[in-house]
Amino acid sequence: MTPPLEPKIRERLETWEHEKLAPQASKSNQSRGRAKPEPECNLRTVFQRDRDRIIHAKSFRRLMHKTQVFLAPSSEHYRTRLTHTLEVSQIARSIARALSLNEDLTEAIALAHDLGHTPFGHSGEEVLNRKLKNGFRHSEQSLRVVDILEKDGQGLNLTFEVRNGIICHSKSKRGVLAEPDLIKPATLEAQVVRVADSIAYINHDIQDAMRGGFIASNALPSDAVKRLGKTSSERINTMVHDVISSSAGSDVIRMSPMILEATEKLRQFLFNQVYHSEKLQLEFAKAARLLEGLFQYLKEHPETVRQLAPGLPASDPEQRLSDFISGMTDRYALDLYAQLMLPHPWKGVE
Repeated sequence: MTPPLEPKIRERLETWEHEKLAPQASKSNQSRGRAKPEPECNLRTVFQRDRDRIIHAKSFRRLMHKTQVFLAPSSEHYRTRLTHTLEVSQIARSIARALSLNEDLTEAIALAHDLGHTPFGHSGEEVLNRKLKNGFRHSEQSLRVVDILEKDGQGLNLTFEVRNGIICHSKSKRGVLAEPDLIKPATLEAQVVRVADSIAYINHDIQDAMRGGFIASNALPSDAVKRLGKTSSERINTMVHDVISSSAGSDVIRMSPMILEATEKLRQFLFNQVYHSEKLQLEFAKAARLLEGLFQYLKEHPETVRQLAPGLPASDPEQRLSDFISGMTDRYALDLYAQLMLPHPWKGVE
């Protein structure tokens, strides 16, 4: 028979945080708490509980079949939204550990930051942003997912610090260390996730673009390669080490000017040569037309949304439609479009 857990395991972890983490790190027992107070866990800190809730969420599993850059890839070697999330988490945890920040909080934010992303990547987000009267931002939807949509409308009841990190992770197109679009990060751990997100996508999108034949290995800006490295692993290593050395002992997470400039060159290269390329834009346009068609059909037939997703809590038809479409995987959107919008062979009656 397994003996009961010692009730002070969590307290020991909290004491360790105060003894070992940097003064500016977030401490679990100083969290600003949850919207709905809960009894403490004997085993885990509040941030560890948040991380576990996110990993077990349905929306987390759906990331496996959502686009990162290449739409509904048939090859298993291209990134999806889930593998992107895991790479962000790994990079963010490495930085947080080296800076003696709260690794559990960092991991929770990283794992949840894209839970509200649409199918077909940013092309799907742009469609919903055009179609919805209040627009659409995946960072806001990610927060809505954890606050309201998960657990059949109960939400995950996460801590303030994780929720803040989710809402302020997005940087739009203004740069690696640009000010957040919505709310400023309340913790250094949230800042770490923001920079780790950029480090991850810049490097893995370059790798996927090379694999997909969009760019050649010698096409990257030579001065950026010289500063950062020839391979993805070399560049990630350079960027991570630079963030750590530039941010140590500070209340701001940053890069040195030289490494930031090289990183921005790679980011701009991706926009010019990959994201805005004619080949990829053609695929994005196809995905946009598909989602626009689905949106219009489902807007005109709200009963279909109620039948297909009866657990969605929104009473407003447009909010329900936004929740339904943004929660779709690429494959589900393709299959539903074919089911609702394409003719089916008539079998008749034997």
